[in-house]
Amino acid sequence: MKKFVKSLTAGLMTTVFMSTMAHAQESHFVTASVGADLVSGYIWRGSDCGGFSVQPGITLETKNGFSIGAWGSVGLDKEDTKEFDLSLGYAVDKFSVTVTDYWFDAYQSSTRYFLYDAHSTAHVFEGTLAYDFDLFSLSVNTNFAGSDYKSDGDRAYSTYIEAVVPFTVDHLDMALEVGGTPAEGAYSDGANIVNIGLSASHDVKISDQLSIPAFAKVIMNPYADKVYFVFGVSF
Repeated sequence: MKKFVKSLTAGLMTTVFMSTMAHAQESHFVTASVGADLVSGYIWRGSDCGGFSVQPGITLETKNGFSIGAWGSVGLDKEDTKEFDLSLGYAVDKFSVTVTDYWFDAYQSSTRYFLYDAHSTAHVFEGTLAYDFDLFSLSVNTNFAGSDYKSDGDRAYSTYIEAVVPFTVDHLDMALEVGGTPAEGAYSDGANIVNIGLSASHDVKISDQLSIPAFAKVIMNPYADKVYFVFGVSF
């Protein structure tokens, strides 16, 4: 029954979005973007997910605020986490809501993609609410289904809250981010700050016709007592 409900929900979401996309295409309201990042290390919300990684992504957006995207990550080391994410979102003005299906090959003993049983799936489903206050942006991300449990076996509803403050120094676009969790879950064993990051980005000029966006980021996880430095380029 659970599998049927999840399949039906996914089917309805896909049908609604495809109907919107079809209408948008007729009106030329669809924009598409595709790209990839090459990063020296994959650090996500203060957690080490692997070394040098290739991270492609593709997004389709409609003029009325709907979006659908796919994003992945694969590392050179066979032990690195392989990830494939699908997202469905809606944005209006400075507010956005997103539902994401994360799939990690190392999350559970089974790596079967189409296995959705709660206690053996490698999927995690997350809902995100975000708002841009101009001076800073704030997002609240909560797991609501999939493989997300506490040590006692109860569902964790792991939540990650992050604030990002963008600013500029000289010719660099920079940002300070602080993220934490309010309770035990996937990020820590209780309320803790798990991510403090300072990033800088700049377009590196290769020739008169070509420049490549590059970025560097220092990341600290006070809870895990870890520090990372990551460099990447985008295409």
